[in-house]
Amino acid sequence: MQTTTNGLTTIASDFPVKETIERLTSIAQAKDMTVFARIDHTNNATQVGLTLRPTVLLIFGNPKAGTFLMQDKQISGIDLPIKALAWQDEHGKTWLTYNDSDWLAERHGLNEKSGGILKAMADLITTVINAAAKD
Repeated sequence: MQTTTNGLTTIASDFPVKETIERLTSIAQAKDMTVFARIDHTNNATQVGLTLRPTVLLIFGNPKAGTFLMQDKQISGIDLPIKALAWQDEHGKTWLTYNDSDWLAERHGLNEKSGGILKAMADLITTVINAAAKD
């Protein structure tokens, strides 16, 4: 199952949050992408005495592709690198959510010169996300 709402694409994952993020990290690195950060929101909540279902954000991407997009519209850097959030809903189901590349193009007014980069980026992100979430 996949949905896109307000520029966010969400797909179901066949794996728990931690495993989904580990798979995503491994697959992204195998595709020569850089993993910039992993933020464990659940752990951060615990450190301040709060609870949160498993929720982990991975920030990753290709600096060369991202630079081309920022050369087109520098403010696109607010949404780069790519972010993917693995999270568990109230029923125990794991989901993986990320920014839709068409939404990024529209939001930042990226023009034709970014079209090829955006298409390649969208294809790669879809491949990596689906491989991480599906058995």
